Amino acid sequence: MTHPFLIFQWLEQQLHTHIGEHVTYTWFVMLLLIVLGFIVSRAVKMVPAGWQNLMESVVSGIENLIVETMGPKGRTYFPLIATFALFILVSNLIALVPGFYPPTANLNTNAALALTVFAMTHIIGVKEHGISYVKHFMGPILALAPLIFIIEIIGHLARPLSLSLRLFGNMYGHEIVLMIFFALVPLFLPIPMMMMGILVAFIQAFVFTLLAMIYIAGALEEAH
Repeated sequence: MTHPFLIFQWLEQQLHTHIGEHVTYTWFVMLLLIVLGFIVSRAVKMVPAGWQNLMESVVSGIENLIVETMGPKGRTYFPLIATFALFILVSNLIALVPGFYPPTANLNTNAALALTVFAMTHIIGVKEHGISYVKHFMGPILALAPLIFIIEIIGHLARPLSLSLRLFGNMYGHEIVLMIFFALVPLFLPIPMMMMGILVAFIQAFVFTLLAMIYIAGALEEAH
């Protein structure tokens, strides 16, 4: 997929460097979130207003979703889950800005996110249950344990694949559609298309985050 113009791509050409557009825009999203967090935290008030009001609503919404999905124990993993949610959402939304490329439209970015979820799921599981965590892969019937173990391993290995491909497929397809519309209507992109883009950005961020919470919640549960 070749973009007619990308802001940071132009800068890379001027500096004679090539890191990769998905890496460059990943750093941009990270910087954007860090700066926003710094600005909001520097002006915290008892009665929230402006950006503080928005960010408190976002944080409260994510926390409530975590508790509903994972239970009270899930609050421990709020920083991890909130990072996934905010990074993916902002990465998706910058696709609507001309000259910007969403990192989530690249499979490498999504694979990195999915592998992080995969690794953290099992790290948390071992930390919570120790060696007993292996019981999650055995099933309730001892005689069927070897078969269930193989099935569980295949299912767990498929998780990062499905997570990364789902997000990549939706964002890559959406990016292609946007490029086509920009080519056909270079001055004004139809408003319905922009509204659909915002909806896709929120849905994909929500789905990825929800699945991450479900996987980690499964690792926190006692094996039966």
